[in-house]
Amino acid sequence: MTEHALEEGKAIPSLVPARMDRLPWTRFHWMIVVGLGVSWILDGLEIQLVSLVGNVLKESQTLGLTTAQVGLLASIYLAGEVVGALFFGRLTDRWGRRNLFIITLMVYLLASGAAGLTWDFWSIAFCRFIAGMGIGGEYAAINSAIDELIPSKYRGRVDIGVNGTYWGGALIGSAIGLVFLNDDLVPIEWGWRLCFLIGPVMGLMIIYLRRHIPESPRWLMTHGRVAEAEATVDRIEQTVRRQGGELREVRDDEAINVIDYPPVTYREIARVMLRDYRSRSFLGFSMMVTQAFLYNAIFFTYALVLKAYFGLNDSSIALYFFPFAIGNLAGPLLLGHFFDTIGRRKMILATYATSAVVLFVTALLFNAGALSAVTLTGLWCVVFFFASAGASSAYLTVSEIFPIELRGQAISFFFAISQLTGGVVAPFLFASLIGEGENPARGPLTVGYVIGAVVMLAGGLIAWFFGVDAEQQSLENVAKPLSARERASSSRFQGTTPRLPSTDASGRRITPVLPPDEQGRQVTAAEDVTDPGDGKDHT
Repeated sequence: MTEHALEEGKAIPSLVPARMDRLPWTRFHWMIVVGLGVSWILDGLEIQLVSLVGNVLKESQTLGLTTAQVGLLASIYLAGEVVGALFFGRLTDRWGRRNLFIITLMVYLLASGAAGLTWDFWSIAFCRFIAGMGIGGEYAAINSAIDELIPSKYRGRVDIGVNGTYWGGALIGSAIGLVFLNDDLVPIEWGWRLCFLIGPVMGLMIIYLRRHIPESPRWLMTHGRVAEAEATVDRIEQTVRRQGGELREVRDDEAINVIDYPPVTYREIARVMLRDYRSRSFLGFSMMVTQAFLYNAIFFTYALVLKAYFGLNDSSIALYFFPFAIGNLAGPLLLGHFFDTIGRRKMILATYATSAVVLFVTALLFNAGALSAVTLTGLWCVVFFFASAGASSAYLTVSEIFPIELRGQAISFFFAISQLTGGVVAPFLFASLIGEGENPARGPLTVGYVIGAVVMLAGGLIAWFFGVDAEQQSLENVAKPLSARERASSSRFQGTTPRLPSTDASGRRITPVLPPDEQGRQVTAAEDVTDPGDGKDHT
């Protein structure tokens, strides 16, 4: 079999997707989950530690920053994530998943570790921006790799569970902060520097594991490296068999015909996302923005609410974070498998709508003064038990509903949009709604909570009407690759399949190759014409 389809201008049949999706769950897949899933843990760890380190960095024994500079550091890290997602997202579609999830982790390790050696605001700001770029790039490369390496039967629960581990990182960050930022245990001038080294230490332990994770065979297949893709699957199957997995035979009719597709241009991305898959783009935009709005609105103001309305001090507020984070972590882990069994659209609507209803009830009770700090936190735990699973499903959705050739860039685009809208607008809006004085008015914040509930309900309804039934479906069935020669029928809400070129990047005509006939002869589409028996040429 020719490795590069463009060498002969023909499409090549490949069984790579079918072979990958029929794999049983083994230790190989746990290696992928652990090796790649650490990205979200690192992000949660970073954000929580920096939020705890903020006050320490204002001390004269440390960097002596102002309050405005501490707040700006968070924005700089966020900006780095957006830039990194867009920059590395494009590279992961061009250079491959494995290359990028090694590069982005190294970028994060170096920048985060260097932050512990900084001496003023500008030096730490630069390191935080680069560290954010690394984590932002991780999102695009990691979500793409996980979806393409995990069998379709388990893809939903794995992706949702991995995305939900952000809160596991936040819990680790809080626990570390209680030790390293306690000046009775660690000198203040050293504690904050040690905090920035925790993430790199974890990353160094993981980078060795990542070296054993193969390139996505699906990415290889759609970039003309069909023989390499098949060889990679051969090695994966050998590993699975050694680990006790049993493999069924794949049928010839499960093959997909692919060509070596040229690099996707920005113009082509715009065509696919805004014309061919516009309803899916609307779906991804709605889900990402609505969950980001709710999350950032409450998460970044929960400490202000507990202090302003319930009189808690800063040390007490830190303890209230733990149940809040545990609820966020438990939701994706306990509900994730239902997205594969009950279905994507049903579960997305259920999680978004349930969190909206509970938040609405919370708003009414809060306005009536019927809640204490404990009961309010308890209700928030319930809200985000469901909202966290819904938010993770938003990342799952945008990573599986677009063709593989632009999957990384699609993830990065929607991630950037959600971070900019939810991360900038929501915290400012909700902070401005919190009243001043000893007995601040509850009405404005109540209205904000109601708005958040309406926004989440709208996101769930949009997912119900425009969502894609992707559960246990091959990625190639959910969104046909641009390099595939077969055309897929479009459903009512899933958008049309992009028009596929009839010529390659050099202008040569592409001739689809069909599976061998009964005599074992390879035929082209032009030869595949049924003979009616009248002796005439019907080609």
